[in-house]
Amino acid sequence: MADLTQDIYAEIAVRIIQGQENIIGPIAVEQAQQVRELQVDWGQRQVTISGNKVQAIEDLIDKYRDLFGHISVEVSKQAAGSLMSRLPADGLPASLK
Repeated sequence: MADLTQDIYAEIAVRIIQGQENIIGPIAVEQAQQVRELQVDWGQRQVTISGNKVQAIEDLIDKYRDLFGHISVEVSKQAAGSLMSRLPADGLPASLK
């Protein structure tokens, strides 16, 4: 079950990066690669999360928020969309609530 949850968070990260990339271009990937918990292979559209999965998503969203403001949080929420319902209530990153 832990692997399935890991995959959901990784898929959320991919969707967030894609959503941001649609708006700000390649800098979205560059910013994601700076998040310590994420290993980003954007050529394969894959993200691996090490450590705390919820914190990794928070850090990713914070990275975009710091550069581009609150609108980037809304883009992230929209990008994560349907996947959020697959997370346990206590596993939903605060920025996505």
